[in-house]
Amino acid sequence: MCCIFVQSRTFLNIPISGDCVRILDLFTLCSRNMNSVLTMFRPRTYKPTDKMSDLICENYVMLQVLSRFGLSLGFGDKTIQEVCEGNKVDYKTFLIVVNFLLEDGDRMQDHLKDLSIPALMSYLKQAHHYFLDFQLPTIRKKLIEAISGSPEQQVVFLIIQFYDAYVAEVRKHMEYENQKVFTYVEQLLQGQKPEAYNIGVFARHHDQINAKLTELKNIIIKYYPTNGDNQLLNATLFDIFSCEEDLASHNRVEDYLFVPAIMELEKEVK
Repeated sequence: MCCIFVQSRTFLNIPISGDCVRILDLFTLCSRNMNSVLTMFRPRTYKPTDKMSDLICENYVMLQVLSRFGLSLGFGDKTIQEVCEGNKVDYKTFLIVVNFLLEDGDRMQDHLKDLSIPALMSYLKQAHHYFLDFQLPTIRKKLIEAISGSPEQQVVFLIIQFYDAYVAEVRKHMEYENQKVFTYVEQLLQGQKPEAYNIGVFARHHDQINAKLTELKNIIIKYYPTNGDNQLLNATLFDIFSCEEDLASHNRVEDYLFVPAIMELEKEVK
C-alpha cells in the first residue's frame, strides 16, 4: 500500500507503485515552478512612485505615450507622479494608459473611475496629430524614395495607390473623431446631452482599417522586384509594420478605455 501525496499529503490510500508517487510529486513541483515562471514574466505594473526613467528604459515604446501626453525628456530621477504634476498632466490617467498598453490585453481597466476624460481626450488628439501630420507623411516620402527607381512602374503605381487609399481611410476615421466624437464628449462634460448621438454610434463605426495596409504589405513583400534600394525599402516596410502596431494600440485605448469611460459619463448626464 502506498499513499498518494497531493499538497496535504493525505488524499487517497490505494495500491500504487513508487514510480507513480514520484511522478505525482514531480508534477506538483513542475506546477509550482510554472506558476513562478508566469509570475516572473508578468508585465510590471507601474506606480506613481516609480521613476519615469525606469519606465522609459524598460519600455522604449512608451516614448510615444510620453509625447502624446505632452511630456518631455530630461526628467532626471523624478517619479512618474512628479513628472506628470510638473507638466500639469493627470498622473492617474497617464498610468492607466501605460499599464493598459503594457498588459497587451483587451480587458477593460479596473480603475476607470480614476481616469480623467479631458486628459485622455487630449492624449488621443495628440496621437491623431502624430499619425496624420508626421508618421504617415514621413512613411510615404520614404516609400517613394525607395521605389521610384524601379523599372516596374505599374507595381510602383499600385503600391503608392494602396498606401494613399490606406492613409485616406485613417484620415477619414480620425477627422470624424476630432470633429464629431470629441465635440460630443465636450458637450457631455458641460452637462449637455445631445439626443441625436451617443458613443455607441462611434463604437459601431470604429471600422478596422487594416485591410488596405495588409494588401500593401503583401504587394511589397511578394511582388516588388528585388533590384531596387532594398535597404531603404526594408527600412520603410519596418516603419509600416511599426505604424500598424502603433495604430492597433491606439484603437485599443479608444475601444477599452475611452468608449467605456464615455458610456459611464452618459449615464451621469441626464
